[in-house]
Amino acid sequence: MQILDGKIVSKAVKLKTKDKTELFKAAGNRAPHLAAILVGSDGASETYVASKVKNCEEVGFKSSLIRFDENINEAELIDAIKKLNTDDSVDGILVQLPLPKQIDEEKIISLINPEKDVDGFHPVSIGKMVQGLPTFIPATPYGILLMLEHYKIETSGKHAVVIGRSNIVGRPISILLSRNTYPGNCTVTVCHSRTTNLKEICLQADIIVAALGIPEFLKADMVKENAVVIDVGITRVKDDTKKSGFALKGDVDFANVAPKCSFITPVPGGVGLMTIAALLMNTFTACENKFK
Repeated sequence: MQILDGKIVSKAVKLKTKDKTELFKAAGNRAPHLAAILVGSDGASETYVASKVKNCEEVGFKSSLIRFDENINEAELIDAIKKLNTDDSVDGILVQLPLPKQIDEEKIISLINPEKDVDGFHPVSIGKMVQGLPTFIPATPYGILLMLEHYKIETSGKHAVVIGRSNIVGRPISILLSRNTYPGNCTVTVCHSRTTNLKEICLQADIIVAALGIPEFLKADMVKENAVVIDVGITRVKDDTKKSGFALKGDVDFANVAPKCSFITPVPGGVGLMTIAALLMNTFTACENKFK
């Protein structure tokens, strides 16, 4: 069993992005600029955005953090996005999700200029991805692909089972793994809460992507020997033995599943770190596209 270490891969991806940025700036161009919008003060969102800002600094990007109170009305947020869309100094725009109930997330995402949609959530980005056209791939699925590529994991002809059908991870990764490229050329089965014979399907899988948000859902008796398991889930679970009062759990029962696997991602330290690395790559591409 080998750990798919997000620390190692994200570090390699960020180093590559930093080198490309230095060359880009040496050629007389400005640094890529990522603008993040944070609404409210959700603890997890604060942590994610702070990490994104820190990572931008590490690779030589400029970053801007635009904060709004959780009681913001939709019109104010729409106005902020329109300003960023027309600001030529901004290359990438991300709106940290989830948004408060009074805001229509779908509407807000659709307002972002597709050329600055570094999160890869805009309908135009998703449509191009489905058609196999150049576009921004959603950061978490993109991070998974980068991890598979780094560890040279064979995907062609493999049966991949994706547990979860969200527009952020499940649906995109199922499409990406089926593409006629590497990583790809998998036969993909998408499972979800209404799948009746989930265990039997998982036992056929060479690759399992668990992305449903239920802690330790995937058990050892659902995984065949030498399978590759990608754990996308991350949930705070109450744990009085921890100083913080909680532990971070993935969707996989890691302790019992890991011994059966050829490769497996840990939580934390796996896919989450790759998401930010992929976001940085998308932002560099957005900036580079302007100067072509």
